[in-house]
Amino acid sequence: MSAVLATAAADPAAAVAHFSARLVFETDVSDVHADLAAGDPRIVVVDSRSVESWRQGHIDGALHLPTAEIAARAPSVVPRDVTVVTYCWGPACNGATRAALEFAKLGYRVKEMIGGFEYWAREGFAVVTVSGVDRRPADPLTAPVHAIACGC
Repeated sequence: MSAVLATAAADPAAAVAHFSARLVFETDVSDVHADLAAGDPRIVVVDSRSVESWRQGHIDGALHLPTAEIAARAPSVVPRDVTVVTYCWGPACNGATRAALEFAKLGYRVKEMIGGFEYWAREGFAVVTVSGVDRRPADPLTAPVHAIACGC
């Protein structure tokens, strides 16, 4: 008896629909890093965490907009013609999902950055702290240690 096959895999057409839909709603830290490094003006990265979390470390170039403030502040600080990319702590946190929902309710195009701040730091990308810019070595369990991206 296969644990994997105890529930049958979806037929290919259903799988195409499912995985295509996920890519519409999600992006990953490597792709966000590449767009920020390229200065792509079509995205705005939003950190939806608390002030204390922001000070502990955040993505350079991100806009700090805690979820509870999105409805009131987003229209005056986030252009309508961009795609918003939300992030929170990491995979065990649904804060980025809640923030993305708030932006969608306001009529913004939005994607959630899967992995969140945790995977941003674990992949070795620079973070801004109250002490300055910090960069940790890439965690070999999350990213290639001698390459820019995983190539997936």
